[in-house]
Amino acid sequence: MSARSAQLPRLLSRAAKLATPATARLAAIRASARQMSTARVSLRSNVLRTTPFVRARQYSSKSYPDHQLVGMPALSPTMTQGNVGQWQKQVGDRIEPGDVLVEIETDKAQMDFEYQEEGYLAKILAPTGTKDLGIDQPVAIIVENEADVAAFADYSPGAKTEAAPVQETVAKEETKEAAAPAKAAPSQAVESGDRIFASPLAKMLAKEKNIDLAQVKGTGPRGRIVKADIEGFVAPVAEKAAPAPAAKAAKPAPKAAPAAPSVSAGFTDIPLTNMRKVIATRLTEAKSTIPHYYLTQNITMDNVNKLRKSLNSAANGSYKLSVNDFVIKAAASALRDVPDVNSSWQGEFVRQHHHADIAVAASTPAGLITPIVRTCDAKGLKAISSEVRDLVTRARANKLKPEEFQGGSFTVSNLGMFGISSFSAIINPPHAAILSVGTTESRLVLDEASEKGFKAVENMSVQLSADHRVVDGATGALFLKAFKGYLENPLTMLL
Repeated sequence: MSARSAQLPRLLSRAAKLATPATARLAAIRASARQMSTARVSLRSNVLRTTPFVRARQYSSKSYPDHQLVGMPALSPTMTQGNVGQWQKQVGDRIEPGDVLVEIETDKAQMDFEYQEEGYLAKILAPTGTKDLGIDQPVAIIVENEADVAAFADYSPGAKTEAAPVQETVAKEETKEAAAPAKAAPSQAVESGDRIFASPLAKMLAKEKNIDLAQVKGTGPRGRIVKADIEGFVAPVAEKAAPAPAAKAAKPAPKAAPAAPSVSAGFTDIPLTNMRKVIATRLTEAKSTIPHYYLTQNITMDNVNKLRKSLNSAANGSYKLSVNDFVIKAAASALRDVPDVNSSWQGEFVRQHHHADIAVAASTPAGLITPIVRTCDAKGLKAISSEVRDLVTRARANKLKPEEFQGGSFTVSNLGMFGISSFSAIINPPHAAILSVGTTESRLVLDEASEKGFKAVENMSVQLSADHRVVDGATGALFLKAFKGYLENPLTMLL
């Protein structure tokens, strides 16, 4: 026992020495864990800052509780403003991540805006029917605690007096530049250097009316200039200008009387929808910047009509193929044979697509839209027919998802059902070509095998509009040759 007792202090000392590095390592592991946790929090904060809506802590003389301003989201790449549809949540409702907050009408379709955080809806700032609301313009207020909802019952975006919202941004310089002028003049357009904040519609109106935005006082959120500010600014100028002619001569006054019938003039001014504005912008850009050229081809459709009739008869009502279904399939097959046409202009390079994702032009009450049938080269006629019908039906109901009308590699526009024999379509960028399809007409052609020396055939005229930056003339001709071959011998599309 005495020997073991003598060794005990030495063993305890050795154990203490071994424990010291282990303790240090444990402390290092804990410190590393804290750093990783901080990094995750920082990363989460940066990710949240990239969400498509504005979130801002905001304080005023009334000392509202902490809250978040939810801004108009950018739900499509070309969207600059949107219209507010039906609210799916009401004031006081609890919101879970992924819940649909409100329906938003974009430049292309009616879409659901899903909120990605928890909270309670405290105030709706943009009621159903609000139109032309710019990106990031406030639409609602979200709070973390249900008890804070009542504090925003009489909240108004224009009621802020002492402090403007500090928007969460990654760049600190932009925050300082935007916050300082806001305190000096909350009712005027907020400037950051030479920058004046105004909605896209207000900028467009100001440009049309030749108005200097620096002279306009903004009444929108955070002093932003909105449409009403531009219209209100124009009216005083018109009133001052009107008396000038009257002061010079009294006779012009009676001549102004006939202007009264203009109230019931023979025209109606129709406001532009978001979709119509985008159509106008994109097609104007396409026609003015893309070097179009056109190739025309006549195709005998007798064999397609016979095959279509035979297949529809055998379907027993399960499907009904149209001529357009054969056109789409033939175009996809021709794009596979001539891949240079299945390309798009990307500025610094030409992108050649591996599949034929064909956009089908469809007319809707709101305007033209091009839903996309993906991988047509790998699908049969029945699948293409079913998908086209579904996409067009939902397009006319304004229910398409963004991925269903964005992208693609080629466009088909068919006006044959309206009796149009031929037309020249405008390329849908970034596609390199668009095929315009006319109606099928009976024509007499020479036929040496016939006793009469001629015969009647069903003829269809198509025209290819191509981007000369991507598709050379000879390449476009090869595509039309292949396209014609597939339609005049439709069984080859099944190989």
